[in-house]
Amino acid sequence: MVLRLSKLFLRTLREDPADAEVASHRLLVRAGYIRRAAPGIYTWLPLGLSVLRKVEQVIREEMTAIGAQEVHFPALLPKEPYEATNRWTEYGDGIFRLKDRKGNDYLLAPTHEEMFTLLVKDLYSSYKDLPLSIYQIQNKYRDEARPRAGLLRGREFIMKDSYSFDVDDAGLDASYAAHRGAYLKIFERLGLEVIPVAATAGAMGGSKSEEFLHPTEIGEDTFVRSAGGYAANVEAVTTVVPADIDFSDAPAGEVRDTPDTPTIDTLVDAANALAPRSEADGGAWTAADTLKNVVLAVTLPTGERQIVVIGVPGDRGVDLKRVEATIGSFLPIAGEITIEAASEEDLKKQPLIVKGYLGPGLSLHAALLGTRGAAKLLYLVDPRVVSGSAWVTGANEAGKHVFGLVAGRDFGWDGVIEATEVRAGDEAPDGSGPLETARGIEMGHIFQLGRKYAEAMDLKVLDQNGKQVIVTMGSYGVGVTRAVAALAESNHDDKGLIWPRAVAPADVHVVAVGRGEEIFATAEKLSLELEAAGLDVIYDDRPKVSPGVKFGDAELVGVPTILAVGRGLVDGVVEIKDRRSGTAENIAVDKAVDYVVNAVRNS
Repeated sequence: MVLRLSKLFLRTLREDPADAEVASHRLLVRAGYIRRAAPGIYTWLPLGLSVLRKVEQVIREEMTAIGAQEVHFPALLPKEPYEATNRWTEYGDGIFRLKDRKGNDYLLAPTHEEMFTLLVKDLYSSYKDLPLSIYQIQNKYRDEARPRAGLLRGREFIMKDSYSFDVDDAGLDASYAAHRGAYLKIFERLGLEVIPVAATAGAMGGSKSEEFLHPTEIGEDTFVRSAGGYAANVEAVTTVVPADIDFSDAPAGEVRDTPDTPTIDTLVDAANALAPRSEADGGAWTAADTLKNVVLAVTLPTGERQIVVIGVPGDRGVDLKRVEATIGSFLPIAGEITIEAASEEDLKKQPLIVKGYLGPGLSLHAALLGTRGAAKLLYLVDPRVVSGSAWVTGANEAGKHVFGLVAGRDFGWDGVIEATEVRAGDEAPDGSGPLETARGIEMGHIFQLGRKYAEAMDLKVLDQNGKQVIVTMGSYGVGVTRAVAALAESNHDDKGLIWPRAVAPADVHVVAVGRGEEIFATAEKLSLELEAAGLDVIYDDRPKVSPGVKFGDAELVGVPTILAVGRGLVDGVVEIKDRRSGTAENIAVDKAVDYVVNAVRNS
């Protein structure tokens, strides 16, 4: 059925919405695809729903191709399964919780691992039932503190989440590879560039994990890649660790008066003035010769604040996202945490910490060890702080620094953490060359969950020997609504959207430009013939709308082909414009349908 603009539930806007921060948000609202219902929550209008359903269809076809089967869970879920995996607590303030009239606890699903696991447990009990992959396309809910960027970071969104169930790790490897291949095909069909990058598992747990990032300057994720093929989210990058250094002949550290040197820059200046080095000894002191001890406060799911001190080379900043991704193994409680620089109030409670002159000397470390029974302090270091490396660092006394404090001899640590910023030019951990950095939007994420959720939910099957074994699982997500936003973000110009053919709300947008009956009759005839040829057609049949408004709306809506019937009709031609290339051609009326059909089928 031809979509007629005179009847279509659509109102385009000339001005950008006040709360729009990115192009996709501005254009999807202005072109009448979505409307804001509340912060981070959107209503889908007919054109938007058409694009959304086409994205979903591509996903369904590729999931079916690898043998996955579709199910559909409720979005309103009981508390008990999430208690069993401790995620009721771990999610902290990140989820929507509610009670029914009887006082029973529920949540709006942020994800469905527990429910998938329980469903399989309820129905399957033998290795003969596996492998199994099931999926759903369903609404998810996250209580974002600051929803932003339209569909890219909202409180309600649609996700495709699938789960594989296998008897052993070899089966999981095969299921993981199948999903990975399906994802690459999905994004290729959608016309959306993605780069698979190594990632951390985070709260999901498990071992191997990859993200599919769409490169864009507005992306919230930073990733790195090398010319040799290495690619990873910065949170998953591992440092190339220097070799340990023999410190048997290293001189003893020396405490020097360094008044008014609370920053790395002032310390470097003082070091070069107080203890200048020759070229043979390493040349002038730089920030890389100093050990900066950064004090962070970690708020645990219980609300308790734990102080963590991280020793890093002075030329490096601390990346809180990297800390958040890796610090869980050093904490007594798993779950959602927040990390920030320690406040003045935090520091007042720690008299051992001398602001601006904090160091990892033996006296401080012993004191830290003595108080850690109360889970208040933790001392971690960057991987570059290797045994035998010598540093200029705080002496834990105002106005004093230690020169030549040797790691492993003069101080120890509680653990090694990937905490510093990753910079362009750093070496790739696989030796494939220097790294370059870029920004991206996470479009998909796949995990080898292993047995974490199966153990928590007691999902077992009998193996070939009649022995009960824990099932091993994989988890695989695609952001469906996010894909619509990313496609809009990467396919537009200053006039409006330019949809890829695979997801466009129509194949051709017919515009009747003028007031003569013959113009409208010809536009009507062409629209019906295009539809009969199997194309989806939008027809702007509005009789009292100016040509400028009609062309503006056609370019804003973003159908890739525009067919305009207007003044050229007296010469027997219509204008056909390709929104992607910006080119336009005059085509004879009797050739127009074949021209458009060929253009659609060959692109």
